[in-house]
Amino acid sequence: MKITDAKVFIGGPKKNYVTLKIMTDQGIYGLGDATLNNRETLTAAYLKDYLVQCLIGKDPRQSEDIWQYFYRGAYFRRGPIAMAAFGAIDMALWDIKAKIAGLPLYQLFGGKSREGALVYAHATGADLAHLLDSIANYVEQGYKAVRVQCGIPGMPQESYGVSSKGATDKDFITSFTGSVPKEEIWDTDKYVRYMPTVFERIRERFGDDLKILHDVHHRLLPREAAAFAKTIEPFNLFWLEDPTPAEDQASLRLLRQHSTIPIAIGEVFNSIYDCHQLIQQELIDFIRVAVTYAGGITHVKRIVDLAGLHHVRTGFHGAPSHSPISMAAQHHLNVWAPNFGIQEYLVLGTPECDALFPSEHKLEDGLFYVSDAPGLGVDFDEALAGQYEYEQGFHPVTRLADGTVWNY
Repeated sequence: MKITDAKVFIGGPKKNYVTLKIMTDQGIYGLGDATLNNRETLTAAYLKDYLVQCLIGKDPRQSEDIWQYFYRGAYFRRGPIAMAAFGAIDMALWDIKAKIAGLPLYQLFGGKSREGALVYAHATGADLAHLLDSIANYVEQGYKAVRVQCGIPGMPQESYGVSSKGATDKDFITSFTGSVPKEEIWDTDKYVRYMPTVFERIRERFGDDLKILHDVHHRLLPREAAAFAKTIEPFNLFWLEDPTPAEDQASLRLLRQHSTIPIAIGEVFNSIYDCHQLIQQELIDFIRVAVTYAGGITHVKRIVDLAGLHHVRTGFHGAPSHSPISMAAQHHLNVWAPNFGIQEYLVLGTPECDALFPSEHKLEDGLFYVSDAPGLGVDFDEALAGQYEYEQGFHPVTRLADGTVWNY
C-alpha cells in the first residue's frame, strides 16, 4: 500500500478548520486535523508546501517511521505549527490503519477501559446570576462537570471566558473574529477577592456532586496562585487550570507546598519535552495536551503512558478550534487510557458541522461514546467544504489597568 496524494482544506461553519485528507492506491483514505487556532493558514501552508510531497509513495501503515521522519528529520524541532502539521498526518495514518483492520481506532490501542468518557461544558456569565443560570442549563442537559467563568465586579465584562451578553446566551463562546486583536483588562486583586464567593454560591445551589472546574488562564504570579488555591480549597474544585504561566515550571512547587487543589496544565504544550518534568515530579494532576497541537496520536499516547506512571490523569484540550476529527482521535484515546480523567467538550454539533464531518459518535448524560465504525469514525464532505472560506481572527490581548501587557 502506498500514499498517492494528500489534500489540505481550510474552512468550516464559523471556524477555519484545517483538514488533511491522505489517499492511498487501494482507495482507503485517512483524515487529520491541523487547525491551529488563529494561525490556521500557517499549518496549512506547511503541509502543502513542505510535507505533502514527502508523503507520496510512503506506506501509510508505517506511521511510527513517518512520524520520526518528519520530527527528527527537521533541523528545527517542535513548535505549535510543525507539531500541528505532524499531528494531522499522524491522525490520518492511524485512521487508515484502523480502516485496513476494519476496527474502531481504540482497538488498536488495546481496547476500551470504559464505555463513556466524562466531558465538561463551559458555563459563563457576565455576573453571578447569569453564571448560575448557565450552569443550571448544562446540569439540565445531564452534564456532571462544568467549567465556570464569571464576570468580576469592577472589571470590564469582556475578559477571558466571560460573556458580555445576557442570560439567554447560555452557550456563549468567545468570538475571535476581527482583523486585529481585541484588548481586555485584567485586575488580579479584584479577581482573587471575588472568585471564592462565586465557588461558594455554586456549591450552595448545586451541591457537592457537581464537578467544578475553573481556568485562571495564566493570569496569576506563582505566589498569588498558591494563595488563591489555598483560599478555594474548601469548595473542592475538580481542578484549577493554568493558575500561573508554565514557562517557569519550578514555580509549581510553591503551589504544591501550599495547596492540595488539583492542577491542570498543558493546552499550549506541543511535546513531551514541555511537560515531562511536571509529570515526573508530580507537580500537576491533569495533563491538558491536545492531539493536534502535540504532534498527533503517536506522540500524545507517549505522554499519556508517561503520565500514567506518575498518577497524572488526562484532561485533553477541546476548544471549538478542534474539529470533529481531532476530537474523535481524543475520544478514542479517552475510552482506552487507563489514566483518563476528563475531556473538555464544547458542542460542535450544529447541523452544518455534522454535515461537513458526519459521524455516529454521541454525547449522552455528560458522557461521550465513540462509534464502532472503522478508523476514527468521522468522514469529511469534500464537496461541501468548498462552500466555506477562510476568515481571519485573533485571540484577544490582555492588559492590566495601567496598560501593561499581561498573559492571555
